[in-house]
Amino acid sequence: MSIPAPFFPDQPNRRFSIAPMMDWTDKHYRTFARHLTRHTLLYTEMVTTGAILHGDAERHLSFNAPFEHPIAVQLGGSNPNELAKAAKLCEAYGYDEINLNVGCPSDRVQNNMIGACLMAHPELVAECVAAMKSATSLPVTVKHRIGIDDQDSYDFLVRFVDIVKSAGCSTFIAHARKAILSGLSPKENREIPPLDYSRVYQLKKDFSDLEIIINGGIKTLDEAEAHLEYVDGVMVGREAYGNPTMLMDVDRRLFNGQNPSSEMWAVLEEYTAYVERHLENGGKLNHITRHLLGAFNGIPGGRKFRRHLSENATRAGASLITLRDAIALVERNQDQA
Repeated sequence: MSIPAPFFPDQPNRRFSIAPMMDWTDKHYRTFARHLTRHTLLYTEMVTTGAILHGDAERHLSFNAPFEHPIAVQLGGSNPNELAKAAKLCEAYGYDEINLNVGCPSDRVQNNMIGACLMAHPELVAECVAAMKSATSLPVTVKHRIGIDDQDSYDFLVRFVDIVKSAGCSTFIAHARKAILSGLSPKENREIPPLDYSRVYQLKKDFSDLEIIINGGIKTLDEAEAHLEYVDGVMVGREAYGNPTMLMDVDRRLFNGQNPSSEMWAVLEEYTAYVERHLENGGKLNHITRHLLGAFNGIPGGRKFRRHLSENATRAGASLITLRDAIALVERNQDQA
């Protein structure tokens, strides 16, 4: 029995979502994920305000509408005016939510005053949220850590949330690790600082009027259901990407809905229509198949599937036949089992 969530009409259902992941959660992956789960909230990769306002907005913001809904865009930036302009563009593209990145610990984004370093400047984050909310009717959410460096007390986290809340933010997505801004790589920041789920649970207790989503280290739907006893939603990252079969039972277990399919074969067969369109438009097969390598994890023949795609999808002339041949390797293994 999960806790009753705050009622926020006209907002996406955030009970279960897939985290924004650089180089991973592009539109090819999101379209694949949507074949596995219809209700999960999907997030784009982080896109900076500079890339949108001074680069190729179409490349960064276009998505497969309406199929990818519900979908949120994650923005990186700290200039309120630029974020407001970017938010307005995001609304025009049809997104369901705008999320501000206050959690990425990489040196590159810190140098541009983006990501987790903003936790030390809650007043600026509040300005950014207020500016975006004034420019769009979309919900504006914040994804953050539970602390940074030696600023990792619970009081520090409470102050951050309280100030940003005052700007009208009602949804906070908390990665249950602090970020160490110097000395650790982004990968190490996902592994070395210890998880502290209890701190996120306490945040929900102390801010019962807010929607609190928990993120970090969650690997199974059983774990997700356990977290939902204490918070309003669960965000899963690399496990959902590397082990996509976990998504195939999300709709039934967490949304009281019907799963799109119980067989990965059927999912990939449906997905091939999208792959074919991508190839007909001049796209490369490996742009898509790199997201499929975990499709048959733990299934006999799964290793052959991964090897075939890894070795052949990048070759000149790689086509839909390459993907079908990889699937056939798994099917033959099943027949021989």
